Amino acid sequence: MTTFVLLHGAYQGPWIWTPVADRLRSQGHTVYVPCLDGCGERAAGVRPGITTESQAEEVVEMLRLEDLSDVVLAGTSSGGMVMARVAERARDKIARVVFADALALQNGEKIRDIVTNPSTIEGEIAIGPDRADLVNRSFKTMEPTLRDWAADRMTLHPRACFYEPVKLESFWDQKWDAVVIYCTQAPNPGRPHQERCAKKLNARWHEIDTDHYPMLTTPDELARLIAEG
Repeated sequence: MTTFVLLHGAYQGPWIWTPVADRLRSQGHTVYVPCLDGCGERAAGVRPGITTESQAEEVVEMLRLEDLSDVVLAGTSSGGMVMARVAERARDKIARVVFADALALQNGEKIRDIVTNPSTIEGEIAIGPDRADLVNRSFKTMEPTLRDWAADRMTLHPRACFYEPVKLESFWDQKWDAVVIYCTQAPNPGRPHQERCAKKLNARWHEIDTDHYPMLTTPDELARLIAEG
């Protein structure tokens, strides 16, 4: 059996991975789904200074405290950035990395280099969409019950994670057992961005015909791809 650590993206929390985590656990796997600082149930504590790197350090510490090894890391959306930093900082604990329609930034890049459209809410500490934007744009292809369930759980994301360049001093220079999963209906981060990642890592490539939230819309397929690699 395998140990999985699933990292959520912007405006999300561990809840978004629940359908996939349930499927992996039903197969006997061990699954951790940490809540990143300033997100999900920790959104009330958002504050200046939360960055991709500070979020990653908490996950690295979790790996140490739980004495985890041979971990499969899976990150979605902005969680791909956190995943890369975690993998770099805990190389000896990582067996595989999975970019699930995830951002795969090079050292010194920032989200706003890739995703340029402004958020509906642009605060000094946190940014994100309002409910109308979620329902009418981000989640518009979901069936109504799922769409409303997800919209009710979205939170803002620490601003610095979007505007501060990521620090990845060695990730892209190392060899990884890597998988890239591209969602064909998702406008961001898009095929060219993810093809760049796959080429750089010599990663296995999979496609799912869905939008940017496959963990909600196609959890069976996503769980299978994460588990099988």
